[in-house]
Amino acid sequence: MNRLLTVTASFEAATGLALIIVPSLVAQLLLGTELSGVAIVVARVAGVGLFSLGVACWPIEEGTRAQLCAMLTYDVLVTFYLLYVAIGGEWIGVLLWPAIVLHGVLTLLLARQWFKQQKNRSA
Repeated sequence: MNRLLTVTASFEAATGLALIIVPSLVAQLLLGTELSGVAIVVARVAGVGLFSLGVACWPIEEGTRAQLCAMLTYDVLVTFYLLYVAIGGEWIGVLLWPAIVLHGVLTLLLARQWFKQQKNRSA
């Protein structure tokens, strides 16, 4: 089971990274068409989700909370990416800044929990 989980997590994480880095190429290869406009933003956010899923499913050391690591990964990456999109100014919907703030707050809360767990493990 661990080997299957490792292989599956690897494919999901790799697909997520590909969507983050070259979303139009992935769409061209998978769907036969390139992405443009806001579809690139959506594809990259989906890529962050897939990468986080790969992190969550990766077999890791006993006692570490995979779900916490995955959600922290997702929130850190999506916060910074949405901030990048907002600063670019091309696609700014009414909920973009509230989403950035929400993900930023969640990132801080998750990071605090993660550090707390690390401290408890080392004690």
